Amino acid sequence: MTLPDAPSSPAGADRTFQVDLRGLVDLLSHHLYSSPRVYLRELLQNAVDALTARHALEPAAPAGAFGIRLYADGSAVRVEDDGVGLTEADVHSFLATIGRSSKRAEQVAEQRGDFIGQFGIGLLSCFLVADEIHVVSRSARTPDAPAVEWRGRGDGSYTIRTLRSSARPRPGTTVTLTPRADAGEWTRPTQVRALATHFGSLLRHPVTFDDCSGGPGAAVNPEPAPWARTYPTPGARSRALAAYGEDVLGFTPLDTIELDLPAVGLKGIACVLPQAVPAGRRHGHRVHVKGMLLSEQADEILPEWAFFVRCVVDAESLRPTASRESLYEDDTLAAVRDALAERLRAWIARAAASDPDLLARFLHVHHLAVKSLAVHDDEILRMLLPWLPFETTDGHTTLDEFARTHRTVLVTSSVEEFRQVAAIASAAGLGVVNGGYTYDRELVHRLPEIRPQTSVADLDPATLTAHLDPVDRETELAAAAYLARAREALAVFDCDVVLRTFQPASAPALLVDSREARHERTRSQLAREQEGGLWGDILGALRQEAPRAQLILNQLNPLVRTAVAIDEPELARTSAEALYGQAALLSRRPLRPAESSLINRSFLDLLAHALRKDH
Repeated sequence: MTLPDAPSSPAGADRTFQVDLRGLVDLLSHHLYSSPRVYLRELLQNAVDALTARHALEPAAPAGAFGIRLYADGSAVRVEDDGVGLTEADVHSFLATIGRSSKRAEQVAEQRGDFIGQFGIGLLSCFLVADEIHVVSRSARTPDAPAVEWRGRGDGSYTIRTLRSSARPRPGTTVTLTPRADAGEWTRPTQVRALATHFGSLLRHPVTFDDCSGGPGAAVNPEPAPWARTYPTPGARSRALAAYGEDVLGFTPLDTIELDLPAVGLKGIACVLPQAVPAGRRHGHRVHVKGMLLSEQADEILPEWAFFVRCVVDAESLRPTASRESLYEDDTLAAVRDALAERLRAWIARAAASDPDLLARFLHVHHLAVKSLAVHDDEILRMLLPWLPFETTDGHTTLDEFARTHRTVLVTSSVEEFRQVAAIASAAGLGVVNGGYTYDRELVHRLPEIRPQTSVADLDPATLTAHLDPVDRETELAAAAYLARAREALAVFDCDVVLRTFQPASAPALLVDSREARHERTRSQLAREQEGGLWGDILGALRQEAPRAQLILNQLNPLVRTAVAIDEPELARTSAEALYGQAALLSRRPLRPAESSLINRSFLDLLAHALRKDH
């Protein structure tokens, strides 16, 4: 990299950085700001901060005495404010020095919360849509000071001159932009008005827009924020807040939660989504700072578990980042996040205590969100666990209803395990909950904390088998030869074969094989294959007796009674393989390649046997 020759200066003397303004504007447009549209937000923000300083200078001025006026006619965009204004010295110091903020220079660091912008680079955003910025300002702090004009250009040059007082008879500032040809998308009158409404609808100072067509200017923010208005009844207030949430967020909320944190000057609403969303998916929230829209995607204002709401808030004490498009992560934001989370918990508690219909609608849509909250929040667990729906052998029901009929609640570790045993466990009178979904198994195991009289245990094959009725001794002896051939045929799958009676009689066989058992058998197989090597030693050290799968044949099923009476060895083997394959398919777990091959082979063998018999 070659640097241009610098003027000679004494050795060791300080030198000043030379700033390439075009390069800096390009940096802002590609890395700091998300879109050129932010130029209008920055102009509004500067005007609001100037009005804030003017009110501090003249505290007796009535509300609404000072305002902001926007003009756009397609050839220019102009923003006028009645703010504190600038003297010629201020213009030299603040408009001609990149990165310096007049709010800092006025030694109001202790009052920085009064201002939206604090980084001193906002005016540069205007170069995203214009090659020249024209500023005329007159100071309210020095009433006899003349108006001053500043013209800044995109090549980094600027001019300053003093004007006659008639050029700006009242204190305040006017900023005029002449748009570039490629910036028409952002500077058309309709777009300027839309952007002003988008960013400034909740500003506390009056803002008007005029398209220079000769008609009266239109108010950009004709009413205060809905939570700042008064209503005749609580019901009217609730309906108004819900209507505002629907208008701004684009959906009809299931319910609206009013938010109010006086310590940080935060007010707003949280709208409960009427449709379920994937667990962990975080919605962006609409955050205003002192009335100015900061972001529509501020997901950091709520904890991750609160994905069932979207918020619209206006805050006084939250700090924006340099781009003013997101929130600065600090202790204040962390405290706000915790406080808003507590408001959501309180809403759930009120619904549980006083509005069961609302709670039922909420849980029907957002039970997964509540389950994720209950896992980490003991208060919500105690309050809502009995109300949460689960998949059980009694159908979809709440744990409270399920525990009334089952003193011992069994829970599976996977969805496939539940599907294997659900029908048979129900017929045997066992109460089983599907613990294969996110959070479910952990939550079911915490049920005794709410209902001490209920016990919870993991379902294992031995528990289920113990509830199936054995066959009589004569039947067992008559089927011994068939069972031996079936065990031999299925040995490759580490599967035992037993004969029992159970309901429903329409089920010929049940395959009991947990995921943990399959993993252990796989590990044992790897240990045998790697015997003698490093991995074989490691796996061998972990070796346990591999649990076997179990194919339970139902003696009540007519097909099984016919099969166990088969004398022909090959046909007996094929029928056992077919029963295993059918039971594996009913378990709905992924099939291993060997199992798929077995199902195909047994089907073809049975078909061939049937065809030979017909001939």
